[in-house]
Amino acid sequence: MNDDIFDTRFEDKEVEIDDGFVEIGDDINIFEKDPSIHKLLFGMGWDINAFDGEPVDLDMSLFLVDKNEQTRVDEDFIFYNNMMALDGAIKHHGDNRTGAGEGDDECISVDLHGVPFDVLRIVIFLSVYQGDEKDQHLSMVRNTYFRIVNEESQQEILRFKMNELFRDHKETGVIIGYLDREGPKWHFKPTCEFVDHGLQPYAKEKGLVIIDQ
Repeated sequence: MNDDIFDTRFEDKEVEIDDGFVEIGDDINIFEKDPSIHKLLFGMGWDINAFDGEPVDLDMSLFLVDKNEQTRVDEDFIFYNNMMALDGAIKHHGDNRTGAGEGDDECISVDLHGVPFDVLRIVIFLSVYQGDEKDQHLSMVRNTYFRIVNEESQQEILRFKMNELFRDHKETGVIIGYLDREGPKWHFKPTCEFVDHGLQPYAKEKGLVIIDQ
């Protein structure tokens, strides 16, 4: 992973928040929040827990899955080693390895107009890079959040706070939400489904093989 590729376009951006805090079990039609939206920005952030030694590197990844809950091709997995998919309709803006500073630490753009109709779900996954090797886990980060923003207007649509949800959890991976296609609409469903051993076992479950680099 390379710190130099981190895109700072969204760092310290001021955005208007529409009191759009969400919780596990919610089902949010994003078009009801903003009927004009089609270019989404997924932003996530976390803070260093200064008492845990080496900073934890938290990564955001996406899995594009079909009706069988499987990826169609390798490029349906967007992460730090595959940062663009669907001819640029989905773009990962780079890897932040420490969570230091204000604003979003990692961002992924999603143009819904470019998502094929056989992609019925976008899985949003957070993982601790080399968590098993470094004996690091999700309970070692704090103030973790995920948000969806209208990328064109910079209007925040919703925000999901996960700080308390990670407390005492020793896992290194977690599904934090699903963006589901329901006819012409897209619904965000926040969740907190913990996964042992980070990205690799979940990717294998979705028909992929990955190697951390």
